This record gives sequence, C-alpha cells and structure tokens, in this order.
Amino acid sequence: MKKISILGSTGSIGTQTLDIVRINKDIKVVGLSANSNVDLLLKQIEEFEPELVCVFREDKACELKERLGSLKIGKYPEVVSGMEGLISCAVIPSAEMVVTAFVGMIGIRPTIEAIKSGKDIALANKETLVTAGHIIMPLAKENNVRILPVDSEHSAIFQCLNGESVNKIEKILLTASGGPFRGKTLADLKNVTLADALKHPNWSMGKKITIDSSTMVNKGLEVMEAGWLFGVELDDIQVVIQPKSIIHSMVQFKDGCVMAQLGLPDMRAPISYALYYPERRYIDGRSLDFWDLKSIEFDRPDPDTFKGLSLALRAGKEGGSMPTVFNAANEKAVSLFLNEKIGYLTITEIIEEMMDKIPVIKNPSLDEILETEKEVYAKIDESRGF
Repeated sequence: MKKISILGSTGSIGTQTLDIVRINKDIKVVGLSANSNVDLLLKQIEEFEPELVCVFREDKACELKERLGSLKIGKYPEVVSGMEGLISCAVIPSAEMVVTAFVGMIGIRPTIEAIKSGKDIALANKETLVTAGHIIMPLAKENNVRILPVDSEHSAIFQCLNGESVNKIEKILLTASGGPFRGKTLADLKNVTLADALKHPNWSMGKKITIDSSTMVNKGLEVMEAGWLFGVELDDIQVVIQPKSIIHSMVQFKDGCVMAQLGLPDMRAPISYALYYPERRYIDGRSLDFWDLKSIEFDRPDPDTFKGLSLALRAGKEGGSMPTVFNAANEKAVSLFLNEKIGYLTITEIIEEMMDKIPVIKNPSLDEILETEKEVYAKIDESRGF
C-alpha cells in the first residue's frame, strides 16, 4: 500500500486527490495539511486517520486540537502548525510521496525538504518551479526523486513524451481554454467584476487559480514550469487556445508528427496518473465521446489584451529572480482583487510595475527568492497606499 502526505488537502487539488484515494482504496494518507479550514479537515481526519496534521494558522491549529475529541477514530493525529509544521508533513518518514496541492510560494521550502528526504513529488504547486526551478530540478536529480506533474497540461506533455527522446522535440504546444474572457478587448475588461472573473467555462478550481486563468497569468506560469520540467527553452513552447479543454496539451517532434493527450476536463485523471505512474487506474465518471464532440477549434492567444501571458514570457526569459517578482506581484495583486480593493485590469498593471522597478538577481538563493517576495509585497503596499 502506497503512503502519501497531502499538502493542501482542503483545496481543489487536495480534495480531488482524496477522491482518487476513495476510489482505489490502496493508498494510505499519513499526512494532511490545510491553511485554516478546520471543518473540512476534521472530516478528512475522521475518514482517513492520518498520523500527522498541519494547520498553517496557529489559532486554527489550536481550534483543531480542541475539536479532535469529537471524532470517533482509533488514534488521534499529532497536530502541528506554521512553516515548520508544513515541513514536518513534507518529510514524515512513513510517506513515499508528497502531493503539493497548495497555491503559492509557500510550497518552496516544504518541497525542497521533501526532496531532500527522498520523497517523490506529485507536483501541483507550479510556483515552486517558476521561482526556484534552478534549485528544485538539480536537487531532485541529486536525490533520485521523481517529480510527477499534476497540472493537466504538464501531465499531458509528460504522457506524450513517454518512450520519446526529449532532444527530438520541435516544440511543446501548451493548450489554454482562454478563460471566461476569451475574445474580449481591453475596453470590455474595464468593468469586469469579481463574480465575472470567477466564472471559468470549463474547470472548477480555487479562486486564485481561476483569476489567474482569466488573466492568462496561469498559462504564463505553466510555460515557465514546462521549461523546467521538460528541459526546453521557452521559445520552444507555444501557447494554443483550445476553448473546450479537450486537448490538454501536445508535443510536436522534429519529424513533424504531433502527439496529443485528450480527455474531459477532470483533474482526477492527471492526479491519478501521478499517484500511480506508470499504471493507469479506472476513474468513475463520463469518458470522451467523439460523436458528441464533433469538432475541436483552435485560436491564437491575444498578448495585448491578456498581458499576463506576455509579462510571464518576459519574466521567464529574463530569468534569475524576475519570475519571483512576476509571481509575487501577481499573488499580491490577485489577493487585492479578491478582496475588491483594486480593479481587474490593475492586476497586470501591478505586475508590470514591479517587474520594471525591482532589479534582477541572476542566480538567487532560496533566501534571496523569499526576500524578493517580501520586497515585492512591500513595494506594492507602498505604491498603492495600503
């Protein structure tokens, strides 16, 4: 029986990972972590009986400890909190694999420590590679650790490359749905509301990733992540709009042939593939029906309207600490938008402003990456009067 620890168990990827565990019944969950959702975490503890649980917020960890007595389980888990608690969940000795299912740069340190302790990584936390890929990838190789992508696009590329030589790639074709505002102009986006931006046409995701999808920042992050995962230059990654999210991504080889991975928009498929690779497991639910599908359409991204993508490509090509500036500025700006303190188009304005203001560190250490994040947050607060 495989044993796993899930960092971010109450979020979208975390809960769907637990769906896969329920379906198969041959994975033991030994660690769970959440930011603050004690109600859902209690239900997960009762069902899966982990050894260790982290609640990042200390006050919520105290609440969890007080409420554990209401559960009818054989043994109560140890409860920890904060960054040290997250790291404890990442390095728990009994786990073979760590699922990094949370959003943001908070994932860097736990992922590094999990790799050092020899855990395979089911990676859904793209910010880890975007900001620290130059640290993560050599470290994984040094420790003989597999990094198995969970994002649907990267899982698709990974599947297309099975048995293939990476040096035979002509280009990676990274697909994007275009989000809720596909075909809109800048003028159309001036009065976008929070509710508008949270209406993704195909996927059910957390709020932050849904906003990132609408601005195409998410696709820019995925381009940078793909560069690290598959060892290709950013110029060899082409973003293609595929509105139905049926083709999850493609690889074009030097002989002109293209391999694509298709399926319905269901994150459980890439999660299952990462957990059980190279085995494929049954997943209940609908399968792709080509008679119903009839056609698949494609389009080019609009980099002028959706500056999130073009700014990401600039950040990735500049390298060094610039991807951290891009990512941190986006995280802060999206948080402000979710709290309705700024307008929708201000998100990318803030990102560009920070990229123009903050100098690049060529080969940043982990401490320099985290300090850059803090600097970006402080400068945004200063420039916007928060």
